[in-house]
Amino acid sequence: MKFAALHAQPECSVSHNPAIRKRVLLGAGDLPHLTGFAQARLAPGQVAGAHTHADRCEVFFVEAGTGTIWIDDTPHCLQPGCCVAVEAGEQHEIANTGTEELVLTYFGLQV
Repeated sequence: MKFAALHAQPECSVSHNPAIRKRVLLGAGDLPHLTGFAQARLAPGQVAGAHTHADRCEVFFVEAGTGTIWIDDTPHCLQPGCCVAVEAGEQHEIANTGTEELVLTYFGLQV
């Protein structure tokens, strides 16, 4: 059993943009196939630049705010309650295009 409280986790940087902060609830190795389970907060205008993962899928759930996720150059609107699954090898970029903080809870799975 593992237990983690979001508010008790230290903030750290998102690898694709060090200005974006996240709190990691579970990390690689905590559960089989899980590469991480975290919550990231993007300020208005912040962007996690385009990138791919050859060896993992990612799932994003929008808690608050609005933005856009580009998957293989196709834009998709992000708003509270949306869930987006990104397959291994798909290029993706996330931007806060709104006026409030974009809060994303997400996890990765090793493929």
